[in-house]
Amino acid sequence: MSFLRSKNRKLPPDPNKNEKNSVRAVVLMGVFWRILIIEGILLVGTLIYAALTEDKGSVELFWYALRIISLVAIIVLFMMVTLKSFLEKRIISPLESIAEANKRFQNDDSSPNDVNLPEGAPKEINGIVLSRRQMLDTILKISEERLHLVKFIRNTFGRYLSKRVVDEILESPNGQEIGGRRKTVTVVMSDLRGFTSLAETRDPEDMVRLLNRYLERMSKVIMEYDGMIDEFIGDAILTVFGVPEERDDDPLRAVACALTMQNALVELNNELTHEGYPELEMGIGINTGSVIVGNIGSEIRAKYGIVGATVNMASRIESNTVGGEVLMGESTHRLVKKSVTAAPPHTVMMKGLKRPLVIYPVTAIGAPYNVNLDPQTANQDSIELNLPFHCWKVEDKKMASKAISGETVILNENLITASVEPHLEPLTDIKLIFDFCMEAHCFDDIYAKVLSVEEQNNKTLTRFRITSINQKDRDILKKWTSEAS
Repeated sequence: MSFLRSKNRKLPPDPNKNEKNSVRAVVLMGVFWRILIIEGILLVGTLIYAALTEDKGSVELFWYALRIISLVAIIVLFMMVTLKSFLEKRIISPLESIAEANKRFQNDDSSPNDVNLPEGAPKEINGIVLSRRQMLDTILKISEERLHLVKFIRNTFGRYLSKRVVDEILESPNGQEIGGRRKTVTVVMSDLRGFTSLAETRDPEDMVRLLNRYLERMSKVIMEYDGMIDEFIGDAILTVFGVPEERDDDPLRAVACALTMQNALVELNNELTHEGYPELEMGIGINTGSVIVGNIGSEIRAKYGIVGATVNMASRIESNTVGGEVLMGESTHRLVKKSVTAAPPHTVMMKGLKRPLVIYPVTAIGAPYNVNLDPQTANQDSIELNLPFHCWKVEDKKMASKAISGETVILNENLITASVEPHLEPLTDIKLIFDFCMEAHCFDDIYAKVLSVEEQNNKTLTRFRITSINQKDRDILKKWTSEAS
């Protein structure tokens, strides 16, 4: 991870920008002053020696000194010219070439980084260039391998987490530490109706391909609205809006995403039915609230995700949906009510809650999303048919021991209107079994949800929405309603 963060490190000052510290200035000025000092010492020594050993007057000494100075100047000039040419060719130019190549490499210049040394360069400088080339090859090889590794990590884990979450984990100094932070998010929980029973009657590989096709279509919609898929739970999808970055429009995007997912399933069902697959039905629940976001687990195994009552509440809201329905909780409704079209709320008392759960069926959202829930394409033709049945309440996937008797009044492939004693509360889940067999066919278990209880012609009628039914049973109901219509 230090490799990723190295981009943000401050580079040390560039010594090449200070001309006084350049190799040319240091070498030439060092040679010049040393020659000048040596010649000065020789000049002063010669004058002192001449004054002490020779009988010369001051005028003669002056001209003698002038001749010596002229000779020294000629010698200094000659030495500087010849030494400069020699040093520049053998020492200065090779070193400057190395420095320039290093500067280009530091600036990420795309031009070649090889150093072209003049002939006659010392073997030590040639050794430096060779070592530099080998070192750069090693650095570039390691960098390329690390970039490939980082790309592989991002692409691989991007399939399991949001790419932004992967970036946060890789680039943050504490990205791998166990722990989290509290955030306000909007949770979208979607689940297929009756997929488990459908999978029991068909080829496993065929059902996996169908499930993957469904999950791929839904994932594209979720990515379009910038949601984070927290987890695939079988045929359920847990999606979060507000992670890793919280935005003001998280609840609105969540609702728009849920409506678009239902519409995308209608399009997918049109494709599936032409290929001989049964239609899929999905319910979606939405809830907004506070959760803990972060790395959950231990040093042995961890998962980036969310936990909290908000997630549990979204799951409970979703459990009250029927196929093709989007329900949202009170907390989400307060934030989006000016932009959405929702039916009057339902209230349902659920186990473990201190007060009734209030849920709003959503059918549309306005600008800037402008998404309307497409009508279900299933056949809505109904027939009047009296069929006896028994049903049992289902709570938390547990079936009540006491059976309730009933008789159908109106029937189609998705809805049942029946007379039931005792009456059932709206949104109650039931398991239903018809008390007969026809044409050597016995109906399997049917699962349904109570939509409403109404008074008609001095009778109390209960409307059920079928949530799970064997495909053969559905085909028979479709056949009956088609023949009756």
